[in-house]
Amino acid sequence: MFIQTESTPNPATLKFLPGQQVLETGTMDFPAEEAAAQSPLATRIFSLDGVAGVFFGQDFITVTKAEEAEWDHIRPAILGAIMDHFQSGDPVVMPDHTMGPAHAEHSGPDSDVVEQIKDLLDTRVRPAVAQDGGDITFQSYDDGIVYLHMQGACAGCPSSMLTLKMGIENLLRHYIPEVSEVRPVAP
Repeated sequence: MFIQTESTPNPATLKFLPGQQVLETGTMDFPAEEAAAQSPLATRIFSLDGVAGVFFGQDFITVTKAEEAEWDHIRPAILGAIMDHFQSGDPVVMPDHTMGPAHAEHSGPDSDVVEQIKDLLDTRVRPAVAQDGGDITFQSYDDGIVYLHMQGACAGCPSSMLTLKMGIENLLRHYIPEVSEVRPVAP
C-alpha cells in the first residue's frame, strides 16, 4: 500500500491519500480525540503523540498536528497507523454509526435563499476546499448573514478568513443578492 501525502494551506495540517475509499459519501470531522469513538481509524491516529485533529473525506484523511509537534517526527507514525488500519480490515467507521446531513437544516421564509446557498456551497465551494483537505458546511442563515462551519484543514488555517471573506462571501453575494456577509462558527 502506498500512501501519498500533500501539504495544505494550513501548515498544521497534512492530507493523506491512501489510494482507496475512506468514506462512501460525505465527510467526518474529529476535532478532538473524544469525538473519535465511532471510528477505529480516527482512534488509531489519535493514539499517536502530537495529533490534534482528524478529518475524513471520501478519498483522503487530513491530520492536524499539535502546535509543539514536528511533522518530521509524527508523519511516519501516522503513515504506519493508516497502513495498519487498512490492512487490518477494520471499518473506518463503526457500521451502526450514521452520518448526519452535510448541512444544517433550515426552514422558514428564507428556505429558497438557503437552498441556493447550499447548492452553491456543494457545487462550487466544497469541491475546491476538499482539494485542500477540508470542508465548509452551512450552519445557518439570519438576516443576510450566512454562518459556515469550517472543518479539516480549513479549521484554524491562517488563510481561512481570506477564503471565507474574499472567496465564499464574494461568490454568494454575486449569485444571491440577499446575502450580505459570511461568518465562521465555532465547532
